[in-house]
Amino acid sequence: MSKSEIFLAAGSWKYLLICPSQGITKDLQQAFRSNMPTAEILEIPIYPPSTGLLEVLSVQNPDIAIADIVSDREQGLSLLKDLTTMQPKMPVIAILPPDEADLILKCLRTGAAEFLNYPFPPGQIEEVISRLVAKNPPAKGNYKTGRVLAVVPAKGACGASTIASGLTLYWKKKSGKLLLADFDPLTGTISFLLKLRSQYSFMDVVALNDNLDADLWRNIITSTQGVDVLLSPEGAVQGVHDLMDASSIIDYARRNYEITIIDLSCPYGPWNLSILQNADDILLVSTNELPSLQATQRAFAYMDQNRIDRSKVKLLVNRYNRDVGLGKEVIETAIRTEVFQLLPSDFEAVQRAMIEGKPCPSGSPFGKALLQLAEKLGGLGIGLAPPPKSAKPSSPAWGGLLNLFSRGSR
Repeated sequence: MSKSEIFLAAGSWKYLLICPSQGITKDLQQAFRSNMPTAEILEIPIYPPSTGLLEVLSVQNPDIAIADIVSDREQGLSLLKDLTTMQPKMPVIAILPPDEADLILKCLRTGAAEFLNYPFPPGQIEEVISRLVAKNPPAKGNYKTGRVLAVVPAKGACGASTIASGLTLYWKKKSGKLLLADFDPLTGTISFLLKLRSQYSFMDVVALNDNLDADLWRNIITSTQGVDVLLSPEGAVQGVHDLMDASSIIDYARRNYEITIIDLSCPYGPWNLSILQNADDILLVSTNELPSLQATQRAFAYMDQNRIDRSKVKLLVNRYNRDVGLGKEVIETAIRTEVFQLLPSDFEAVQRAMIEGKPCPSGSPFGKALLQLAEKLGGLGIGLAPPPKSAKPSSPAWGGLLNLFSRGSR
């Protein structure tokens, strides 16, 4: 790549600069403006506590972090450890004093991808950026094209997997390449619903990590009715309890599919939370029964606490029967959230489709509701409705940190 191509790619990244030193910040800003005027730099002028840092990483999702080790060596190394633990795949650049070989080695062992000496020698920043572009192609901002929807139940047995599989099969007529991904590592049911079998699962994609290519992907996925499907493991496999971050799989799906629909087991835990943070739309599935609605309130509270944007969460009420359970207006009042779609109770049609491994007939009540849902989500921005005015996220764990942000450029 030429120098201009390198800086064009790096200029699309979002940088998180954590630096108490005004002098270092000013010099770094000047170097970035000279080479990458479009780069977005988020600045934190203090060493943040771990809880606040986790919140910032979750909300801002930076591509590169830059950590000041010069101002305070002990706090800087602690920050570096937090960054590499919380976001193990995000490259971190450590800013160090010159001629500190032992400190360089310590930073590299802690997880730093690159380092800069301060004062910055001529050409050093350019060299570091070039190496990062070579190691981390492509930049997120330039290559994410597809749309990702996450379907998540408020509690078990709400029918989220049935909705995810049915919605995907109805949507195929409206779009090009589609992927249905079952990211439930323990109790995934998409293979059962669609009558599919494969010796591979998304765990194989996790294991391949950066070595994944198109040929390997074609061997891992299976296809049915015009849709590519990435299945969950058939049984317990090693590593499922260590799952933390799904962003690399989601990035790969974005680059290769127009629509990706992900089926989750629940909203809780690092693995599921990483999917919700990376999704464009979240379909939260409930029923109109009291236990399910209580679980729905808890799910919204959990997502609020973890800074999931309410505007992308859409509430679906499945198996709805106005004669049994709570009505739509009561649900909206109780949860203080609009119901995006009602899906009626249609036991016979759903059971027949499940036995046959096919979507519900479009003429059935459930099939009609799925078609309406696909239209609302896929039609000319209808699915991009603003959040309900009554929906207010709860206070973050350390919200003051977000107020410290300033934007260096862009």
